[in-house]
Amino acid sequence: MRKWTVPAVLFLLCLLFLLPDQGRKIHANAEVDSDAPVDPPKVEEKIGAVPNGLSTDSDVVKREAESMSRRTPRATAEKFEFQAEVSRLMDIIINSLYSNKDIFLRELISNASDALDKIRFLSLTDKEILGEGDTAKLEIQIKLDKEKKILSIRDRGIGMTKEDLVKNLGTIAKSGTSAFVEKMQTSGDLNLIGQFGVGFYSVYLVADYVEVISKHNDDKQYVWESNADGAFAISEDVWNEPLGRGTEIRLHFRDEAQEYLNESKLKELVKKYSEFINFPIYLWASKEVDVEVPADEDDSSDEDEKPESSSSEEEEEDAEKEEDEKKPKTKKVKETTYEWELLNDVKAIWLRNPKEVTDEEYTKFYHSLAKDFSEEKPLAWSHFTAEGDVEFKAVIFVPPKAPQDLYESYYNTNKSNLKLYVRRVFISDEFDELLPKYLSFLKGLVDSDTLPLNVSREMLQQHSSLRTIKKKLIRKALDMIRKIAEEDPDEANDKEKKDVDESNESDEKKGQYTKFWNEFGKSIKLGIIEDAANRNRLAKLLRFETTKSDGKLTSLDQYISRMKPGQKDIFYITGTSKEQLEKSPFLERLTKKNYEVIFFTDPVDEYLMQYLMDYEDKKFQNVSKEGLKIGKDSKDKELKESFKDLTKWWKGTLASENVDDVKISNRLANTPCVVVTSKFGWSANMERIMQSQTLSDSSKQAYMRGKRVLEINPRHPIIKELRERVVKDPEGESVKQTAHLMYQTALMESGFMLNDPKDFASRIYDSVKSSLHISPDAAIEEEEDAEEAEVESSTKEGSGEDAEEAEPSSVKDEL
Repeated sequence: MRKWTVPAVLFLLCLLFLLPDQGRKIHANAEVDSDAPVDPPKVEEKIGAVPNGLSTDSDVVKREAESMSRRTPRATAEKFEFQAEVSRLMDIIINSLYSNKDIFLRELISNASDALDKIRFLSLTDKEILGEGDTAKLEIQIKLDKEKKILSIRDRGIGMTKEDLVKNLGTIAKSGTSAFVEKMQTSGDLNLIGQFGVGFYSVYLVADYVEVISKHNDDKQYVWESNADGAFAISEDVWNEPLGRGTEIRLHFRDEAQEYLNESKLKELVKKYSEFINFPIYLWASKEVDVEVPADEDDSSDEDEKPESSSSEEEEEDAEKEEDEKKPKTKKVKETTYEWELLNDVKAIWLRNPKEVTDEEYTKFYHSLAKDFSEEKPLAWSHFTAEGDVEFKAVIFVPPKAPQDLYESYYNTNKSNLKLYVRRVFISDEFDELLPKYLSFLKGLVDSDTLPLNVSREMLQQHSSLRTIKKKLIRKALDMIRKIAEEDPDEANDKEKKDVDESNESDEKKGQYTKFWNEFGKSIKLGIIEDAANRNRLAKLLRFETTKSDGKLTSLDQYISRMKPGQKDIFYITGTSKEQLEKSPFLERLTKKNYEVIFFTDPVDEYLMQYLMDYEDKKFQNVSKEGLKIGKDSKDKELKESFKDLTKWWKGTLASENVDDVKISNRLANTPCVVVTSKFGWSANMERIMQSQTLSDSSKQAYMRGKRVLEINPRHPIIKELRERVVKDPEGESVKQTAHLMYQTALMESGFMLNDPKDFASRIYDSVKSSLHISPDAAIEEEEDAEEAEVESSTKEGSGEDAEEAEPSSVKDEL
């Protein structure tokens, strides 16, 4: 036991000696650590938004300031190349000399409004998608940083995923770009950039570096950035304040775009272009206010120095002083503060009384709605409220110009230019059921209180109320177009024109309907083909030139008012141009007898007249077809009888030409003969149109070709002479040759294409020989062989020279 006692005591003594020193070290360390702040635990909200940036603390502010000071893409970002079409477009924009760079703000606000529309539509079926607090506020915010020369535009719309950023900001539809580039090359006008779906790229008119920060509910927050050098970069956002949802675009202005750092300039642009955006637009604006601050001692001493006054006044002043002494002394100074200022407080124009809306407001609203910011006003508009089973308000406009691709994909697109709202909530602009295709050029909106909000777009398209809305819209649209014609002085009759001149009416509406017709006339014709219910209304809107219109447009009503007594039919002729038709042999007798004939020169007119059979109890008659009646001639029977042998012989001679009949004509005056078609077959112009179709089938077209009838002019000397020769020698080869040649010539003059142009040319040459008294058997002089011999000798000489030139190389090869 004693053996272990001594070592144990020594161990305890050593331990007691070491413990106080260790305790002092621990205490010292505790004192040092007590000066360091202790990080409180963080509760992570909005997981998936921005890592290391979950709240607006000092670190986030610092990182955001560093981010905003950048002017080049981040090195860690994923790099992408712009689509070739985008690069081409950006080159045009950046190098553009176009002076009006204001459009960039209009386009960005328009895109923000579209994003807000989308999230509001989705919230109809899922209310939680909007989120809570500020995130649920559907608004647009504009903020300036004058020191860093940055403009920020933020919306709380649907936002974009990483894939959306690549797809929407890196690639665009080639057709849209090509159309815009073509428009730029012809007019040099960037003003319509928004109509081609490439409005975002207008930012490079004023900025040399652009950031797009976006957060979608289904993805993290990302930053898209580019300085327009042919590439862009995308990275996860770990620098900026979390958006919650939506998009913020930061423009780093060029040096020459400093004017847009002025608040008054931005207010002016929003007022001009975006006044009627359906979401509030706020600007972080400066404002001077009076603020009370503590007064300096010098100021208070000055107030104490006052002139002597009466005792009563002194007593009152002493009492006031006692009260003032109880309150701290202050003074008012001017101080600059910042707050969100609402820029578009105008009520939705379609909810207002039409009588209270000015023409200027309608024009501004049209420009905002159609994204058309040219100087031209819409040709007409109609603002109305429909009541009854279906209640809705609508504003529709006739644009001043037709889109360049209006008829290119007419039957292959469902795009409508009418926006549909339900109780002020934007639903869609893709309802082709609201208007028929032929009225798709109209722009406007419909706001209904009857349609349901909480159904899908597909179900809404089948809703019975849409058919009622469509019916009323068509009627209002046609009335609006008719009103353009009624108010146009050029459309009035002679008597009405005098009244207009006497009333000194302004010339603003003069020529408006002609302008409309030149832009949208084809749509009216397509409407007659497609819309049987409104065919008569549309027919009243038709315009065309005639043999009596002196180059001006005429309506069917005006034509009927000028018809000759006893005239039962409306005469017309179809062809490729007015100049060609004016020389047509089909018009000779009609013109001579003072009948008016309509010129139809548009290819669609052939289809149109297959549906427009009559108007106001008057039948339409194509003067190049059978059935033309121009009064009665007492000598008709005698002429038919006297030329009976000739017509019978001629028909037999042309048996191989598929001629149905040969008749005496009542439409010719100076021409010996023409070829007409049967009443319900294709005209010569229609045959030409069908043969020019890319996928036409000639075998099937044979069924639709009209029967060809040769009509001869019994008063023409050629026909008379031919009759005499047929009587003398009906089997003569020269007579038959003449008959064939005259028929082929008539075919060409009547607008038909020859099946065998070589045969026609041979007959012409034979006729020329005969007129020059050259024997039909005269041989063509043969070429001399001497020329060929010279060519052969020169060829041999050339080959000999080639051989000599080639000899050194061959010797070299042998060596």
